[in-house]
Amino acid sequence: MHILRAAKVRLLAVLLLVGINGVSIPTVGQTSPGSEPLVSAPAPPLQPSASGDRIFADLVKHNELRNAGLREYSAVRTYAVTDPNGKVHAKEIVQMEYIAPDKKTFVTVAEEGSSVIRNLVLKRLIESEMSTATGKEHHDSSITPANYTFRVLNEEDLGKHHCFVVEAIPKRNDKYLFEGKIWIDNSEFAVVKIAGHPAKKLSFWITRADFVRQYEKIGDFWLPVRDETFVEVKLYGKKILSIEHHINSVNGVPSTALVGQNPHQAESMAHGS
Repeated sequence: MHILRAAKVRLLAVLLLVGINGVSIPTVGQTSPGSEPLVSAPAPPLQPSASGDRIFADLVKHNELRNAGLREYSAVRTYAVTDPNGKVHAKEIVQMEYIAPDKKTFVTVAEEGSSVIRNLVLKRLIESEMSTATGKEHHDSSITPANYTFRVLNEEDLGKHHCFVVEAIPKRNDKYLFEGKIWIDNSEFAVVKIAGHPAKKLSFWITRADFVRQYEKIGDFWLPVRDETFVEVKLYGKKILSIEHHINSVNGVPSTALVGQNPHQAESMAHGS
């Protein structure tokens, strides 16, 4: 009985890894380094009639400008696999450090639950992110006109952000692309939220896979604050991978000091002036 249960947990872990990897969060470039000076003022808001391609051209331009200023940041991440009732199957808490241009380190702070799911799912996700950062593993999932057609649906308030809501339509049947919606702040041209599902069926066993990622502005940068991936597996039901991102510091400045600051204040604090 124990061997059978262990085999079922291992199969579930493998299926979860397939489902979660298949809905890997698309790249929007809001935290990658670039080569231009940091933008100091937002562009004027577009009109509601603006085209999706025009909005994304401005999004890409603003991301390139923001990315250049990101030298480092640190965060405590909590990875958890749960069921819809909140039962925790596995949890991993790690300290993540990013140093431009391509270094990410992860140190485990605490862990609980199934060691099989932690090792086959959560630790594999972390390893994949490290490989992607260094360029050893690459899939073109970037949200750009090369991969998607964009159609403006409407405008919507998301918390304190007034956003364009844009439909992303993939240009090819690729499991690393998605179908869904993107909420873009209409004054800063930054992604606030992404929600969707893979453009290609992942597996016979995966009946449904959806994701939601939310970003928030910390200082000059838009960083992820929460990811949720919902995977429905035949025989095992729905499981949820959540990642909570608690940002500690950006460019050497505590995140609590960055809220509501302008770029010049943050820069002076980082240099101790």
